[in-house]
Amino acid sequence: MPNRTIAPPIKNPVDFKLVLPPYQKHVLSNGVEVYALDMGGEDTMQISWVFYAGNWYEDKHAVSSATNYLLKNGTSTKSAFDINEHFEYYGAYLNRACYQETSEVVLSCLSKHIHELLPAVTELFTDAVFPEEELEIYKKNAQQRLKVNLLKSEFVAGRLIDAYLFGENHPYGRSYNLEDYAALQRNELMAYYDKYYRHGRCVIFVAGKLPKDIIAQLETNFGKLPLRAHDKDVSLIKHPVEPATQKKYEVINDPDGVQASIRLVRPFPNRHHPDFQKALVLNNLLGGFFGSRLMANIREDKGYTYGIYSYILNYISDSGWMITTEAGRDVSKATIEEVYKEMELLREEPVDEEELQMTQNFMIGSILGDLDGPFQVIGRWKNIILNNLDESYFYNGIRSIQSITAEEVQELAKKYLQPDSFYELVVI
Repeated sequence: MPNRTIAPPIKNPVDFKLVLPPYQKHVLSNGVEVYALDMGGEDTMQISWVFYAGNWYEDKHAVSSATNYLLKNGTSTKSAFDINEHFEYYGAYLNRACYQETSEVVLSCLSKHIHELLPAVTELFTDAVFPEEELEIYKKNAQQRLKVNLLKSEFVAGRLIDAYLFGENHPYGRSYNLEDYAALQRNELMAYYDKYYRHGRCVIFVAGKLPKDIIAQLETNFGKLPLRAHDKDVSLIKHPVEPATQKKYEVINDPDGVQASIRLVRPFPNRHHPDFQKALVLNNLLGGFFGSRLMANIREDKGYTYGIYSYILNYISDSGWMITTEAGRDVSKATIEEVYKEMELLREEPVDEEELQMTQNFMIGSILGDLDGPFQVIGRWKNIILNNLDESYFYNGIRSIQSITAEEVQELAKKYLQPDSFYELVVI
């Protein structure tokens, strides 16, 4: 029995020894890789089918996202209602999402019902028909959402700043307009579906309390399909980055608006660069969490905003370092000046030990939270695998957080936090 009159020793999160639970890798008959994590005490599981079918591969605007969205809106034998009713009957949820390089279909369900659900997913990957009436509903809804969003300064700022950094024709900087949705044709979606889903490159991630025959079930339902493995040696289709030549912009979206959406961004290397993991510490010091310098200065001290954050974009090919906030129109310039002052302080003065340790503890604590449960763990593995990394990336990241010095932080600030490297946008 522990002696409860004696307080347990306090241990800083930075001193924790974190372990990333391992997956089991399987390869289906068609070469598709399955990463399985049997973990957790609840009778639940999640399967994610990741396809290399994001907007990186589309020849016409909005085709990738429309194809992904309409996957579950009808097959040759079932309507959208029938499909949704089938998953709801078993208490399951089938979601889909489209990103830059990839798209995914995610099934969340009770483990005991997986046998009844997998054939329904297989049907979506082999027999989706994209009914005209469903496409028309999608187009009208997408146009209406866009009309509403274009009235919001934060939405407009997000579209513009990506285009400034990567170029309007780059997948990361591309944005859709009303005409793009209006021009969508069923035959274009069918062709995209056939190439990138029915015969597409796929990776499967499965986690939770897994049935003993889960791999056999995946083989039965997906191993004989004409899906292809993701070949890590095959380069992505090349899209040149064409950043804007001008660095500072002010856009009036609402002449009567009282709030300004502020975005600052600079190019930044992807995860394979040796500076990436240590730069995450600098990012958190600057604006990565509620205890950051930007938050302390611009929210707590100046009262210009409810929140201001910095983060490194989660892209596979290229990346960027973004600072984002909404502030009063009358203090937008002052807000930007304070951001640059905080950058200057990080360049000119070494961070003190207490602040550095607080940031390290926050980062380790956040990682610890990400390891709490099978779905969080497989999400971290997914991020590693899709970026063509391995488990050493995780452990190198832990060591980088634990070992970084104030001098290293200052050198990174001198290298990356230079105002003339940042694009600057204010949308009112």
